[in-house]
Amino acid sequence: QVQLKESGGGSVQAGGSLKLSCTVSGNIPYTCEMAWYRQAPEKAREWVSSIRNDDETTTYTDSVRGRFTISQDADKKTLYLQMNNLETEDTAVYYCAAKKCGKVSFNDWGQGTQVTVSS
Repeated sequence: QVQLKESGGGSVQAGGSLKLSCTVSGNIPYTCEMAWYRQAPEKAREWVSSIRNDDETTTYTDSVRGRFTISQDADKKTLYLQMNNLETEDTAVYYCAAKKCGKVSFNDWGQGTQVTVSS
């Protein structure tokens, strides 16, 4: 199990940028993949982006590809999400998540950080 804590959320105008961070502690060697999810008001939680711990392969949902970049420190203790050219539709609570090796689902979650994009 790992403990996750997000930071970096805030309010920004459309077209602006924010960088989210997620500090990771606990059984990091047993974590094979990290991800960012988001949940907008009255909507289901949505996967945004993932990064594999072994080869740093990244994936993105279509709506953020080319605007968001996921990355992490070499020691895997901090996960980032650089968000550029933000749109009002990006307004949501953003969560980081960790997946244990051999598991199908993301098991550990942070408490979330609010991102609000105004027009």
